[in-house]
Amino acid sequence: MVSFKKIIDQCDNEEAGGRCLQKQPAARTEQSVNKIRHHFTIVGDIGGTKTALAVAEGAQLSQRQDYPSQAYSSLDALLADYLATLSVPTAELQAVLALAGPVVEQRSQATNLPWMIDAQALTQALGLAQVVLLNDLESLAWGIAGLTAEQFVTLHPGDETAQGNAAIIAPGTGLGIAGLLWDGTRHSPFATEGGHVDFAPADARDCALLEFLQTRYGRVSWERVVSGMGIVDLYQFLANQTEHAPAAVVTAADGDIAATVAQQAAAGSCVLCVETMAWFARLLGRQAGNVALSYMARGGLYIGGGIVPKNRQLLTQAALLDGFFDKGRMRPLLEAMPVRLIVDPDVALLGAARFGQAASC
Repeated sequence: MVSFKKIIDQCDNEEAGGRCLQKQPAARTEQSVNKIRHHFTIVGDIGGTKTALAVAEGAQLSQRQDYPSQAYSSLDALLADYLATLSVPTAELQAVLALAGPVVEQRSQATNLPWMIDAQALTQALGLAQVVLLNDLESLAWGIAGLTAEQFVTLHPGDETAQGNAAIIAPGTGLGIAGLLWDGTRHSPFATEGGHVDFAPADARDCALLEFLQTRYGRVSWERVVSGMGIVDLYQFLANQTEHAPAAVVTAADGDIAATVAQQAAAGSCVLCVETMAWFARLLGRQAGNVALSYMARGGLYIGGGIVPKNRQLLTQAALLDGFFDKGRMRPLLEAMPVRLIVDPDVALLGAARFGQAASC
């Protein structure tokens, strides 16, 4: 048995370029879990819009499939569909599942889904050997040490020789934030719910946006602004405030309006969409700067999440870094911090696999 009160170390010099990650599961639960002994692990990235699942053998992924999260009444039902596609008996499989929501005592109420998820109940219902839950941004943090040059884009190099804490911000259906604590030898990933802190306007337009959103939601967090739902609200706010007429293709969209806005912005075919995405990028940069300052992320600020790989061109323009550096007297400190976009959509799955490897030591 491995107690969640004990420290699990992961050190993969070949794959992580000499860097180590250290995990302290005591912050997540007081339960014990069986040491992961099985050859294959089901890894999952459970999001409010999409759930990605794969089979991990070590750090190698196979049989990857995506499922529409909101089409299922429970995670049990979704996982049952995936398990039915595999030839390995479920009793020989364990699962490491990364969830968009807080994980306490191996239970989680998903933030943007009507699912209450319990690791023990999932284990019993599906006949698996073991299920372990962790926050999705924590899983993303586990994946950072194994990133290759093809999996990220450096927006700003900063001082690449500096050592220190690192941080991640990840806009998707919602907004996730996590940290990596540097102890002088290695990083320890930890989850937060920082995406739900209060949105803070910085100028007159931001103030007008806050009032607009307060009429809709009451309290307004950064997740209401820097996320897929935030893109929709930014677009609708600008449509009410400017002389530009809403694009017909956006008005007619009956699916993912945020994706339609981003696609029209990338094509340059909708002035309102271009303005929306430029504002979104600047707001993302501002909150990324807030996170970097809060965590003193001299080891780097990483930007991941479902929106990033699909909007790489838009997010590599000047607006994001303009927002990131706009911190008055703290600008020189931020300029020394590397800023990187994670462009591989499977890093959270890889992080879950690396967590599984560490737990097997």
